[in-house]
Amino acid sequence: MVLMLLWLVPLIVFGLILVYGIIIYNRLIVYENRINNSWSQIDVQLKRRADLIPNLIQTVKGYVKHEKGVLTEITRARSALTKAQDIKSKANAENMLEGALKSLFAVTENYPQLKANENFKMLQEELSGTENKIAYARQFFNDTVLAFNNLVEKFPSNIIANMFNKKEKDMFKVAEQERKNVKVAF
Repeated sequence: MVLMLLWLVPLIVFGLILVYGIIIYNRLIVYENRINNSWSQIDVQLKRRADLIPNLIQTVKGYVKHEKGVLTEITRARSALTKAQDIKSKANAENMLEGALKSLFAVTENYPQLKANENFKMLQEELSGTENKIAYARQFFNDTVLAFNNLVEKFPSNIIANMFNKKEKDMFKVAEQERKNVKVAF
């Protein structure tokens, strides 16, 4: 009986450790999948915004012919966004586009007839809604990355993470120049 207990206790302990390892591994996989999904959601909203921009530019062009620099900057930023391949380059291009759009909306303050145009209003509302969705998707992405990184760093789950080569993920960060207020000079 004692001999059987000597074999049974280590076997139970090993089984519990194995079950715990499986649970942690599965949590890591779930968080990785959530990170991938949340980045895809950001990507969908960025694509939606990029698709709206040509319509916005055409509407604005009719009113602000001499504001070509702002429109060129938006076009360049949109092009960079559509060509970006990885998360970091998409984030940088997205930040550049966001700044250009802020400049455009600041410029339109000088054009009451443009602000009253129904097409412009509709496009501005669509872009505003898209910006809110992008902000929410970024927040969800960063929250998911935080949960994953906590799991990768905390003991004892870090042992399982290291065994399966799970590394910390980068959060979505706003470029330093995007934190500043947009200044438009006339």
